[in-house]
Amino acid sequence: MTEPEIVAEVGVGPWDGEWPAEERYDHELLRDGDRRNVVDRYRYWRLEAIVADLDLRRHGFHVAIENWQHDFNIGSIVRTANAFAAAEVHIVGRRRWNRRGAMVTDRYQHVRHHGSVEDFAAWAGEARLAVIGIDNVADSTPIETADLPGACVLVFGQEGPGLSDEARAACERTLSIAQFGSTRSINAGAAAAIAMHAWIRQHAEL
Repeated sequence: MTEPEIVAEVGVGPWDGEWPAEERYDHELLRDGDRRNVVDRYRYWRLEAIVADLDLRRHGFHVAIENWQHDFNIGSIVRTANAFAAAEVHIVGRRRWNRRGAMVTDRYQHVRHHGSVEDFAAWAGEARLAVIGIDNVADSTPIETADLPGACVLVFGQEGPGLSDEARAACERTLSIAQFGSTRSINAGAAAAIAMHAWIRQHAEL
């Protein structure tokens, strides 16, 4: 007979002692415990308070992904963008996307929709953000040797086809991720994580 698997509880139980008076705390979480997937800094905080605090510390890069084929990687990209405190995530094309991979982080991360590449490019121009494509194409520059702008949007296409011609034309330049195996492309969610971390290494205060 095998021993039953012990699953550790996530988070913390009800608040022990007198409740804090600050408005950022959620009374239901203080009473029942906080089992959310949040860092310890935000235990027992209200959702709105967490977002407001993140807004004070978000970084200067944005992330955009073309969503012409209902890309299932978007949820993963939103989750990573939240982990690296991206300013916003931009969905270009289809408005609907699979939120399961976001693991509820879309509640804490600003997500903006643009109906077309043209709309997105116009917004980026008004915001004075450099549009940087991430795609392994012939004329791309290795991201490993590139200097990323502090204020920019990292743009990703669908896994397989990559960026559309229209999106590539909207980019100031296109960067590639070095690969050493047999496959032509890597998962779009993984590529986004690599690119975001490249920005973090160059610009974030650690």
